[in-house]
Amino acid sequence: MRERPAYASLVDYSKGITVITTAIDIHTHLLELQAERALATIEGIAGNSVYMADLEGEIEATARAYVAAAVTEIATLRAELSGPRVG
Repeated sequence: MRERPAYASLVDYSKGITVITTAIDIHTHLLELQAERALATIEGIAGNSVYMADLEGEIEATARAYVAAAVTEIATLRAELSGPRVG
């Protein structure tokens, strides 16, 4: 099995460091995973159900992390431009 990046938490507890990842970085990784899935199909590896399930799971988790990061960045920018909403 491949080693998974810790995008969901943005904190790598095993190394004791905080990893700040932008939505663009996560999107780039998502595109790489989708390309890996396409290549697996072309090369005939798609029949390996364990590998493909692992890859699909990583694609799903990365897609969720991408959406969360993008929404957070939009909200942060909005707050910086017009101040936080209160009330």
